[in-house]
Amino acid sequence: MIMRYISVLLSLLFLASPAWAHEEKSEHLTISHPWSRATAPSQKVGAVFMNISTNADTTDRLIGAESPDAETVQIHGHSMVNDVMRMRPVEGVDIPATGEAVLAPGGFHIMLIGLKAPLFEETVIPLTLVFEKAGKVEIEAVIEAAGARQASTEDTKAMPAPAGHGGHGAGAKP
Repeated sequence: MIMRYISVLLSLLFLASPAWAHEEKSEHLTISHPWSRATAPSQKVGAVFMNISTNADTTDRLIGAESPDAETVQIHGHSMVNDVMRMRPVEGVDIPATGEAVLAPGGFHIMLIGLKAPLFEETVIPLTLVFEKAGKVEIEAVIEAAGARQASTEDTKAMPAPAGHGGHGAGAKP
């Protein structure tokens, strides 16, 4: 219990820091605004959203993800089947050379299944994203309010919530 309290306090301190850019860069990729929603105490699933762009004139593909805080982590997309929206695992999400892949509510996202603990607002969850070309990239997703429709960082507050079923330049193969 004390360790959880200390972890929450350290996370809040880190979030309050003016250096918090809410963007993570690797040699090949930029991952902007990784975030998730807070979960109820008994909730065992969550979703992580973000924007991913390449730092070069080459494409890449998100093919997997891992987190020590969930039993299973999958890439999911939404599709309409017989007028019913269905969420299903996909093999990957294409990251275009010029543009970005948008993982957003109602579209592609990272699904956390079998959460080991609830996701508390204003904390972070560690993730390792796996790409075909860039390999593994470690990030932390900020946990927003339970009803959040988008990341609440300073530079995204004025942006409207993503429309449609995600994608915005990204492609998936079921």
